[in-house]
Amino acid sequence: MDAKKNSKGGRKPKLNPSTNRYVFRLTDEENINFLRLYEASGMSNKAKFITTILFQKELKIVKLDISTMDYHTQLSKIFYQFQSIGNNYNQIVKILYRNFTEKTAALYLFKLESHTQELALLCKQIIELTKKFEEKYIQKTSEE
Repeated sequence: MDAKKNSKGGRKPKLNPSTNRYVFRLTDEENINFLRLYEASGMSNKAKFITTILFQKELKIVKLDISTMDYHTQLSKIFYQFQSIGNNYNQIVKILYRNFTEKTAALYLFKLESHTQELALLCKQIIELTKKFEEKYIQKTSEE
């Protein structure tokens, strides 16, 4: 019973309470930037976010852009298809020279070469589109 009389009840006191308080003001533009960084950090407490930034603790912000991931996936699929075409190309050349006369094989190779040139143009277009996509949609700046 003596323990109940001496106990005040309520929360247990913190070991290292935050008792010092600082106030600062931001312009509207600064506040928008602050809130954008705060939301991107994923932290649930603005005070912890500010102290993390002030004392240069490591703060990692990971952004996932689904459209960029989809583009990368499709680009990877195209890349693997190009690899398959290259493998098939080598096999076809070997088969042509093994099963046909040199003149007939050269005729078929000429046709194959024209299709290969079309694929090369397509590849250049894919590279150009990828560069445009990266410039327009992928941000490489680190937000601090």
